[in-house]
Amino acid sequence: MDEQQQKSKLLGIGRFLWLLPAVAIGMTWLHFRATEDPGAGAAQEMSDAATAATDPDDILVDLKDNASPAQIAAIERDLGITLTLVDDTAKGTKLFRAHVDPAREGAVIDALEKRSEVEIAEPDSYVQLFPEEMTQVEVGPKHEGFPNDPLYPKQWHLRQIGMPEAWKLADGNEVIVAVLDTGVAHENYKQFKLIPDLKGITFVKPYDFVRNVAGHANDDHAHGSHVTGTIAQATNNGVGVAGVALNVKIMPLKVLSGSGSGSVAGIADAIRFAADNGAKVINMSLGGAFPSRVLKNAVAYAHKKGVVVVCAAGNESRNKVGYPAAYPGAIAVSATQEDEGITFYSNTGKDIDIAAPGGNTTSDGRRRDNPDGGVLQNTIGIQDPSTDGYFAFMGTSMASPHVAGVAALVVGAGVTDPDMVEKILKDTARKPAKHEYSTERYGAGIVDAPAAIRKVRTETGGWQLGIGLLLAGAVAASARRRGLGVKLGLGYLAGVVIGASGLFFLPYLAPSVSSMPVISALTHGMPSWDLSLLGVEGHGNALFFSALLPLALLAVGYGVPKARGPLAGLAIGVAAHLAFFAVVPLTTVHYVPHAFGLASIWLVVNSVACLLLARLALRR
Repeated sequence: MDEQQQKSKLLGIGRFLWLLPAVAIGMTWLHFRATEDPGAGAAQEMSDAATAATDPDDILVDLKDNASPAQIAAIERDLGITLTLVDDTAKGTKLFRAHVDPAREGAVIDALEKRSEVEIAEPDSYVQLFPEEMTQVEVGPKHEGFPNDPLYPKQWHLRQIGMPEAWKLADGNEVIVAVLDTGVAHENYKQFKLIPDLKGITFVKPYDFVRNVAGHANDDHAHGSHVTGTIAQATNNGVGVAGVALNVKIMPLKVLSGSGSGSVAGIADAIRFAADNGAKVINMSLGGAFPSRVLKNAVAYAHKKGVVVVCAAGNESRNKVGYPAAYPGAIAVSATQEDEGITFYSNTGKDIDIAAPGGNTTSDGRRRDNPDGGVLQNTIGIQDPSTDGYFAFMGTSMASPHVAGVAALVVGAGVTDPDMVEKILKDTARKPAKHEYSTERYGAGIVDAPAAIRKVRTETGGWQLGIGLLLAGAVAASARRRGLGVKLGLGYLAGVVIGASGLFFLPYLAPSVSSMPVISALTHGMPSWDLSLLGVEGHGNALFFSALLPLALLAVGYGVPKARGPLAGLAIGVAAHLAFFAVVPLTTVHYVPHAFGLASIWLVVNSVACLLLARLALRR
């Protein structure tokens, strides 16, 4: 086959391959049209009556999303009730609240359940903070080394999960973590203030679901700011304490009042809001003893949209996990103390997934005489947003954000599928050194941050490179039988490495260098460069996860004989990368329908196309 015929064949493959990216481009446009900010123009304040505490005689009515105004009016007329949206964000989900005479509650719920436009009707219920202990700690002298936060030596809980090693490997890569809690001290606004050790943290799309106020989600309790500190306290800033993930964004969503309680409806809407607005991890250090279908559906919705949901197991010392931690799609976290034993207060049971530091500021479960045994973070004064300090809290509420922070590190390293994130956290969890292990107490074990990140980088990169080298050998052997048109050498192998795995080992050899934006991209195979270029939210872009890039490069360099070997290797490496993701779905392929396994088919077809391009490049 002469060079002209080779070029014609290349163009023929190209015409076929260009159809695939064209489809993805069209679907990308539709995606952005469908995800424009739904909160624009939302009312900033509600009347005092509407912001009053949830009435125990209220019921929740979740209608189908396409319920019409006429159907809503018919329900109100037929049942003699008034349906009120639980907040402005519920316009799309059609979640309403209705006040009902207790004597009629059962009959009204039964009647609602029989209507085709009603998905769920159930009594509204409260969710609250789990009971916890807290002790204030004075700031000590400066601490030398990394991190240089003065109180870091007292943060045994960060060392228990291996953060000194984990900080060298990952920083969170601007993953958005939603904190559903009492709010966060995230701004200077009215009587509220930004607390010192959260300065420099990026906050996105705050929303107060208690008062239905967009743009502000301030903490009037202390719990939410403390939880946020564990996830993302400003670290190595010479101030106060450190946090798990150095470079994440926080979405503060206030769902609990200053007294620590809130409605299931508000929490459910906040979960959906987080999932619809870019959060990849949700932390809920809250719970209740009774299930709610509305809340269960919200957790399922977030999980389906690719969000890792992490929840506290509860502090009632019982062998049963609270809700929402017990729901499918949620990671339930029990609490350890400094010696790695499960705390006296932590709930346990078959639904526990993993354990993390929750702290114990008591010596015998009664006397608060061990402040150094708590989880230490910066937060406002207890129910006093005008002051702040460093407080040692204890509770499963403190354990959950440790796991949420590590989950953010895993997501930032490129694993965005929530089931895969959970699997990695469990597979790498370690057993306690001095205490008897059981799954009902520890789940898979104590979360191990560096082990989780190493599994993402080393095992993933190792497998991708291994597959690439096998394919490279097979393609080279086939090309030799048919007659090589170019000389194979180190360039061919370098192309395989760059396409398949990149320099995945670099974070272990030179952490500071590998964290640089350009270098960071090179620690992944070529399709996953979208992680550096588009961010975590854009990871899995169908244009990157296709044969388009190898095709474009080969079309440009085909006429240069010395370039064809490296470009063939690059195409083979990309084929290996795509094949690995087809088998191990670490992320979602965006803009390709997932019904009937179409996303996997997309990856396999493009992987084969890359191999065809490589064969073509190597032949005479």
